[in-house]
Amino acid sequence: MAGLGAHSISIAMNNNKDYVELVEQARFGNRQCLDILAERVRGRLYAYVYRIMLQEDISQDIVQESMLEMVNNLDKLARADRFWPWICKIAFNKIMHHYKKEQRHRTVSISDAGDWPQGKLRDGQTGLTAIIGEELKQLVFDAMRELKPQHRAVLAMRCYEEMQYSQIAQLMGGSELSNRVLFYRAKEALRKQFCRKGFGKGFLLSALALFGRMTAPSEAAVPSVTVTAATTKVGAAAALVGVATSKTTVVTLATAAVLAVGTMIVPLPVDKAIVWTNKTVDSLRQTLTKNLNADISSERDEYWYYYPGKAAGPVVTRLMKRQLQTMQSYCQRLEDDHANYYFDKLTNTIHINNFRMWRDNLAVARLPTDNSNLTKFLSMVECEGQREEIEYVSSDSNGLLVIVECNDTGARSHTSHHYNVTDEEYFRYRWPAGTKTADNRDAMHKRGWTYFRITGHINGEKVSGAGRIPFVYAACRQFHPWLRLNVANRLEVVNTIAGAGVYNADRHTFTTYPADAFFKGLARPWMGLHTIDTIRRDAAEQQLPFETKYTPGSPRAEVILVHEQNKIIYTIDMEKDVVEKITFLTSKGTYKKTKAELKFFYLDDVTQAGVEFTEPKEKDYGKPQQQGPGVLWLVRLAEGGLN
Repeated sequence: MAGLGAHSISIAMNNNKDYVELVEQARFGNRQCLDILAERVRGRLYAYVYRIMLQEDISQDIVQESMLEMVNNLDKLARADRFWPWICKIAFNKIMHHYKKEQRHRTVSISDAGDWPQGKLRDGQTGLTAIIGEELKQLVFDAMRELKPQHRAVLAMRCYEEMQYSQIAQLMGGSELSNRVLFYRAKEALRKQFCRKGFGKGFLLSALALFGRMTAPSEAAVPSVTVTAATTKVGAAAALVGVATSKTTVVTLATAAVLAVGTMIVPLPVDKAIVWTNKTVDSLRQTLTKNLNADISSERDEYWYYYPGKAAGPVVTRLMKRQLQTMQSYCQRLEDDHANYYFDKLTNTIHINNFRMWRDNLAVARLPTDNSNLTKFLSMVECEGQREEIEYVSSDSNGLLVIVECNDTGARSHTSHHYNVTDEEYFRYRWPAGTKTADNRDAMHKRGWTYFRITGHINGEKVSGAGRIPFVYAACRQFHPWLRLNVANRLEVVNTIAGAGVYNADRHTFTTYPADAFFKGLARPWMGLHTIDTIRRDAAEQQLPFETKYTPGSPRAEVILVHEQNKIIYTIDMEKDVVEKITFLTSKGTYKKTKAELKFFYLDDVTQAGVEFTEPKEKDYGKPQQQGPGVLWLVRLAEGGLN
């Protein structure tokens, strides 16, 4: 054993005998074997990590840390024949630690990964340097990048490490069946992306093989990268559990023949192979090139909704534009928990704006979690041309992700939803490398929150108040919203993170409400929707008819709510995404009277904020005496009080 030679080492590696002899010698203190083991493991381990991370620098760091832990703990490995699963487990734990750390300390990133690193990944075919090959490799790389890391991990373990499902379960946790289901969902998610780009179902195996060759640990390893249909089978039970809610069928525009120039053997789903000739390849390349260069004449919208908490809480969204003729897609809008991004494709510029998106036709934004009463009322209030149907999705779990795709008839259908999507990397989008950025935000939106002041009158009585408003979900964790409103020093309305209450002049509580009660009918941008939609949805929840007045390009809009003989008129700054003024009108016949008016002023600079912006002290409100009055709390206040 001590005389283990280089030739026998090479044979052991090439035959993938789990490095048993090297490990055993290294554990007994053979430094040469340890060095050889580290050298041979590094390339394969890097390929394994990179296929999950798809970020070169982070992958290198994880491999380095894993190798260091391997050296320090090799003597603790109980069985030498379990070496490779053991070091894979070390690396996988570090990958998961990275994602959890990134989730806790998340920073805004527009293009962390960019395009696939051409020239560094391998393909084993010199012809793939042609432009059509680069287009296809980029397409495959982008599709893999869009997957959840858990999906990339299970694909890497099964397709490239050839692990059994029982081995994958040992690394990733859970049962063998749950990991079969995970692999099925990963495979279907990837297949669906290729279908949307015009590739048929048979392209999946070829794409997996191409990605494996692109990320092979060495040129010598490229020919050994194959993915067969047998590898991707999960069994009937797992397929039944993991079956998707909808399927997409698209006619193949080009097949895996474009993977190479000349003659190449391409694996097919039926575990057979077909030989493509130069003539066949050239013909299919011309077809694909024609589609890639086609004019944009048809686009399909795809809306993504992600709920970090419960489905009734804040939502972050993104709008994908898919060009049907070119098989390409791009993210036009991304409104995550840090900022609002709009991608202008013509100028290749990302605009970071103050405001959340609103629909050009002024249709009220719908969410897939809207209940039937809200949906029916909005459909009744809005004209037929503005109606929008989204399939309802119910969930009590955190981390719900719903994707709604516009089909050829213009209707929207629920295409996919996943529960407990805790990895935010799945939701993020990276624009192409070299994209310009224009930050159009004012000081308070860049800060993520601000204070606001309220002045006005109710039935001749002076009203004053103050509050704090977060503009994005990330800010509300530290700078949560609060509100304090005084009516002629006889009535005080208070809303804190702990609860809400109404007090008389002696500071006796009239009644208590849930914590968010008095933000109904006000701007709540941290919830993920534009103020114009927040107000109208608040009204629709209580079946209050409304009217919207807005001239495209105007800085302001009006939303008019009707309640009995009263009208509540909201003046909304569309660019700053806040309420400027609320006016209460009472009508009796042709007689109209301004019953109340509240004006809101928002501070660009908070460094000089006075004591008026001192947050109300939290108290134990106990169990709320009443359910929240919704937007009608403003009406009741204008009518004399909330007691």
